[in-house]
Amino acid sequence: MKYLMMAAVAAATLAAAGARAQSTDSAGAAAQTTTSDDARSALQKKEGDVDNAKLLKDTLTAVKKEYSLIPKGKFSLVYDATYNYLGQQQIDAQFSDNQLTLFNIENEAQHQLMNRVSVDYGLRDDVTLNASLPLVSQYASNSSNQGFTNSFGDLSLGARWQPLGRIGNLPTLTLNAGLQLPTGNSPFKGVADMGNATGSGYVLGTLGINVNKVIDPIALFGSFSLNMGMPAKHLSQIRGSETLTEVKPGSGFSFAFGYAYSLTYTVSTTVSFQESWNRSTKLLFQDGSMSSTQQQTASVLSLGLGVRVSPKTTISTTLGIGLTAQTPNFSIDVNFPLQFD
Repeated sequence: MKYLMMAAVAAATLAAAGARAQSTDSAGAAAQTTTSDDARSALQKKEGDVDNAKLLKDTLTAVKKEYSLIPKGKFSLVYDATYNYLGQQQIDAQFSDNQLTLFNIENEAQHQLMNRVSVDYGLRDDVTLNASLPLVSQYASNSSNQGFTNSFGDLSLGARWQPLGRIGNLPTLTLNAGLQLPTGNSPFKGVADMGNATGSGYVLGTLGINVNKVIDPIALFGSFSLNMGMPAKHLSQIRGSETLTEVKPGSGFSFAFGYAYSLTYTVSTTVSFQESWNRSTKLLFQDGSMSSTQQQTASVLSLGLGVRVSPKTTISTTLGIGLTAQTPNFSIDVNFPLQFD
């Protein structure tokens, strides 16, 4: 009898242990299932989230507004803040009888903060007009000058037109034209080489074509444009022992290409490359002499991040890395587009 009781107790103990193990396994499986469900839920589209195509369109607009239009009768206001840094070293060396008599390294630096406000208006569903005016604050340090400058930059006027609209799966084609007016401080007026110019000093016209194609979750884009500047006349700037009277800017072209990738329904990234080339600029002086600058080539690699903070607002940040001597060493751009109904 004693042995039967002991066997019964042992069997009961083993049964309880098995029940506890089964309960633990069930709880672990339930917890794992709950975690997996939570992860899937986090990746799924929530109410109020926008489609990837809409987010990619907004990101393209932030990268370059020539890629998109706004509906007829609508206004769009965009605030854009850009910081540029340009640092250079110049070596001044003089030789006499094959002997080095002077060696000097001069450091030049320019910090520039540009606050730009742009207004777009939908004249028609396929035509958008725009105007923008920057306020430029910069600090320049070189051998001739060291100080701050605050002034307006050049006023830009433009129009964008989609002649074909959207046709099936074909890329979207946009034509654009622009006119830049010299409302900023001209580099050809006042004291030369002071580093306080905030504008180009002449009228500049541009004509371009842009294409983009959304292949969810990626948008591919590219552009090509021509530019031509009008001569700046009736100048009287002293440059050394000569007086500058006219500037004839050289024509040029630029192209860009890149892609935007939608990471989630609220976050996207962009990578783009842009290069521009301009013919030499001719400088005419009062004594009839003429001088020409070198041809200019500028290349920039841009990395961007766009975050949608509301159904109508996407904040975009772009880091630009200068690849040639004619471009800033780096730039940081923050874009706040706002759409008004």
